[in-house]
Amino acid sequence: MLVERSLLEEKIKEAVEKAKERNFKESVEIAVNLRNLDMKKPENRIDQLVTLPKGLGKQRKVGVFARGDTALKAKEAKADAVLSPEDIDELAKNKREARKLVNRIHFFVAEAPLMPEIGKKLGPVLGPRGKMPQPIPPGSDPTPFINRLRNSVRIRTRDKLTFHAPVGTRDMDPSDIADNALEILKAVESKYDNAQQVVKSVYVKTTMGPAVRVI
Repeated sequence: MLVERSLLEEKIKEAVEKAKERNFKESVEIAVNLRNLDMKKPENRIDQLVTLPKGLGKQRKVGVFARGDTALKAKEAKADAVLSPEDIDELAKNKREARKLVNRIHFFVAEAPLMPEIGKKLGPVLGPRGKMPQPIPPGSDPTPFINRLRNSVRIRTRDKLTFHAPVGTRDMDPSDIADNALEILKAVESKYDNAQQVVKSVYVKTTMGPAVRVI
């Protein structure tokens, strides 16, 4: 194990206590710094979706590309955007609107048959932001996917030796935030055989507060 849970919880408490009160709900974030890796090699990069067991304190926004029953079920599940094949065409013509949508929505789900069209017409906007949709079977109920993604984060290094991820909000119980942070660290451990040698340092902080070193 990279970090003992008790130490992680202690450092999260310290980070929250050191941060000034703000007039908005601050997130609590974890920063992981790596070493001894050639990040030019794609196999060394992290790009993974992690579902946080205790939720984020504020839900992520999920968009669904679908038609028919799947679109209806997505609306019933209160997806933050439900997009039809016609919407894909419209967004392809209006790159500004496409960028606004993609910046507003954290994750997308799409019926599998729509994926080629989405890739062709919206891939240049979705791809670089790591937001290509998760495919689901046509006609399926997207509700379980939506609910899981609402409490998920994507950890992504690209070609850098560091990544940040939200693990809760400062009004959450530090114990719950620690559980979420551990889930991120487990993902790192499962990615690298020699995680102890690969992880240089771990910090926690609130959005605008000082960083507190964990290891």
